[in-house]
Amino acid sequence: MTRMTIESVGDLRQFYRPAAGGAVTKVIGALDEHCRDFLAKSPFFVLSTADRDGRCDGSPKGGAPGFVEMLDEHHVGWADYSGNNRLDSFENVVDNARVALLFLIPGLNETLRINGVAQLSTDPDLGERFAVGGRPAKVVVVVAVEEAYVHCAKALRRGALWEAESWIDAVDRPNAAAMIKDHAAIDVPAEVVEKALERDLVATLWKPGGEST
Repeated sequence: MTRMTIESVGDLRQFYRPAAGGAVTKVIGALDEHCRDFLAKSPFFVLSTADRDGRCDGSPKGGAPGFVEMLDEHHVGWADYSGNNRLDSFENVVDNARVALLFLIPGLNETLRINGVAQLSTDPDLGERFAVGGRPAKVVVVVAVEEAYVHCAKALRRGALWEAESWIDAVDRPNAAAMIKDHAAIDVPAEVVEKALERDLVATLWKPGGEST
């Protein structure tokens, strides 16, 4: 079978018309009050990073609405919460500071995209500002914004993401505990893994990242 692949921008553009109008002009180089409002109402975003060799990582980040703050018109920041300590995103940022952020608001099909350059800050003042559960954040991520824009609603509408009638019944959803058990070759029942995961969630959900206990 002959495989037809696109290997240049010129070849790619033969299949697509040039971007024009609002798709181009909506991109801004600094944050405004619309962006501030969107961030203040967003409880979730995806952080996209890549290491120096281009290997990519997409990491979901969540918190109370507004957990990512607009520090000024050129910067956003958020506290690191407790995770699994793989530090995939953070190791990438140290090697390659360029990042992409995709913010969602439940019920809204449009998303906010921010691209820029990230730093991992241990500044005590920022740690206090982004305190987690009354405890100063150990690490705060600060992104210098290069571009920001609202992304159209087509993807979320096609996926019917916020339409409850399209959701899979609970009994038919993938079992994360069973996946972890098999992928990690853990020799215990999936129910045991599920209980351990829940205990960890309860204990560390609102704990600052970087704490040893």
